[in-house]
Amino acid sequence: MKKQPQITEKTRQKFVEVFCELYSQKPIEKISVREIANKSGYNRSTFYQYFTDIYELLDSVENDLLNELKKELANKELSMHTVQDTLYCLDKREHLLVLNALLGDYGSTRFLKRLKKEITLDQLELNVPQNHSLTPYLIEFYLTTSLSLFRLWLQRQKDLSSEEFFKLVENLYSRGITPYFKE
Repeated sequence: MKKQPQITEKTRQKFVEVFCELYSQKPIEKISVREIANKSGYNRSTFYQYFTDIYELLDSVENDLLNELKKELANKELSMHTVQDTLYCLDKREHLLVLNALLGDYGSTRFLKRLKKEITLDQLELNVPQNHSLTPYLIEFYLTTSLSLFRLWLQRQKDLSSEEFFKLVENLYSRGITPYFKE
């Protein structure tokens, strides 16, 4: 008897949700298949019908998010073509659980590298010198700073509204931090 696709997807999604909850609380090495299965309400053999191990589940979570991001970026007429466009796409309720896990304290730097690769250079409208020895440093600064601020904002449970956060990031790039210091 074949399972109905919506039941299959619901089961898979439950494994993803439980994994993300656990991954946001502890390193992947400390997460077991048994723990994910138990907290999901399934047995280990059901888990293995969907994933070969926890690392395949992690890859699946990362790939799903990156593919969703690609789709959203492709479907948008983006005004700025900056890292912020990518962050706007990530700033959705349905991404929150996954982002808290992948960008949290136990998330891997590998995901950050993959995310940076998705923000291709042709998307960036940076006024940096082309083919200059400083260019890679300037681009890395821009990408890393933006993603780091986004990560902090998530960790602080979005204590600023989306509008306030994106305006802050924009102001930091255009005017620096000096205007925020008290005199």
